[in-house]
Amino acid sequence: MRIAAPPLVLHRTLPAPCPYLKGRIEQRVVVSLEETPAGTFDRLSRTGFRRSHAFAYRPACRGCSACIPIRIPVATFAPDRTQRRLFRRNTDLVSEERPAIANREHFSLFKSYVVDRHSDGDMASMTFGDFRSMIEDAVEGTRTIEHRDASGRLVAVVLIDRLSDGLSAVYSFFDATQPRRSLGTHVVLDMIERSKAESLAYVYLGYWIADSRKMAYKIKFRPSEVMVAGSWRPFAEAVGGAGG
Repeated sequence: MRIAAPPLVLHRTLPAPCPYLKGRIEQRVVVSLEETPAGTFDRLSRTGFRRSHAFAYRPACRGCSACIPIRIPVATFAPDRTQRRLFRRNTDLVSEERPAIANREHFSLFKSYVVDRHSDGDMASMTFGDFRSMIEDAVEGTRTIEHRDASGRLVAVVLIDRLSDGLSAVYSFFDATQPRRSLGTHVVLDMIERSKAESLAYVYLGYWIADSRKMAYKIKFRPSEVMVAGSWRPFAEAVGGAGG
């Protein structure tokens, strides 16, 4: 006799200022992954949920549907000229997947990245303890991918979740003093290559927001898919010219 899994317990967060769209209010539906069976987040990720610490979440903002889940089908991904040039430029970088364990080297790179890119946000005040929680409050399959130059210097880190059908980018940070490397783009290209090598179908990039400059890079990886009305659809069909 098969025993049905207990129903998910969903919670709605209190309203808070939206970190992406000025003047709007954010709310989320969240699920504690510590209270769910193994594999729950893997299934939730296919329905547009993301992970932060030990919680899965999805935007549930009243009167706003700007956050659109986006993923890259790696089998059909076709890098554009800029991405191909960038890939060649960064051939000296070596990437290595490691357990999701925070260290001071990671934290130093993270702090310099946040000061350069997000000095007005909450992350600017994070302590090492906060950072360690972000990295290590994880699910089975959470890893970090380190990127180092020829001298062994750490230049980028991406926190990922390994899913049954792909890799999910949770958060990345990098050396912002090397703009020619476009390290934010590089770490995504590396995830695509890793997924291809492992016959994984997708790289999940979280949410795309048409009116957010911070999210604009996500639609540069084409073709991509977005979730609209509960179904994954090609970006070009679902959104049309909204992404430029």
